[in-house]
Amino acid sequence: MPVAPPRPKGPQLTALRAFEAAARTGGFAAAADELCVTPGAISQQVRALEDWAGAALFERQSQGVQLTRLGAEILSDTTRAFDLLGQVQRQIRHGADHPGLAIAALPAVAQVWLVPRLPAIRAALPGNDISITALEQPPNLARELFDLTLFIDAPEKGDVVLARDRLIPVCRPEIAEMLRTPPDLLGESLLHDSTWTQDWPLWMEAAGVSAPALLPGPRHSLYALALEEARQGSGVLIGHAALLEREIGAGRLVAPFPIELDQGHALVARLAKPASPVAKRVLDLLAA
Repeated sequence: MPVAPPRPKGPQLTALRAFEAAARTGGFAAAADELCVTPGAISQQVRALEDWAGAALFERQSQGVQLTRLGAEILSDTTRAFDLLGQVQRQIRHGADHPGLAIAALPAVAQVWLVPRLPAIRAALPGNDISITALEQPPNLARELFDLTLFIDAPEKGDVVLARDRLIPVCRPEIAEMLRTPPDLLGESLLHDSTWTQDWPLWMEAAGVSAPALLPGPRHSLYALALEEARQGSGVLIGHAALLEREIGAGRLVAPFPIELDQGHALVARLAKPASPVAKRVLDLLAA
């Protein structure tokens, strides 16, 4: 009679993923943001892994968590394992000649810069499904199945710089005619983007304007909304030059002052590796 004893069971893959994310990012909250779950779910998964191992992987402290000796020892191998798993998934998609292309972009970049360029890209690449996901933070291209990312960030080695970025106030021409010096802005309705909360204070400081810590004016959760307000003449927007080329080129918006603040940022594109031929072609079109 055949014998089929039960095999020893390993931990759940989700538990290992929760541990790796928490250890790499430095905390349960950061891991939760990356994996789109709650910090409580990360804590529960890590606890399940520790119960399986019979040993602690984190030291819980009032100011956060810290890796134990065992946790630190396994982190690098765990990270490599999940990076390799991501590569395998990408190889499967490429090997199957998947016709789709997944782009991750900052919401402002997706709405203001990318969408107007999509018709030309779709015309040049018929038969390819191009999907766009708006994210506040760049995804981990070693893990997530995005082919291309577009974010305003400090350029790194291997990035393709599509446009240099500077902070500069912009408004309708008729409003600009009434502004003589930068302090005159304090008498206008200042348009804010709630993601880039420090843009106005940083520019005001660079322009030598003594301004209150909390500047007045409407705040919008989407940069595209603030930009539309500026188009309609509702106020002055602290603009990102990388996103305003068309508006300024067409004369719909103008910069009332020549003072630009360069923080070393740019609109950068990053390709997943290995990059698909379609992703390379799309990047060539965007760069052109």
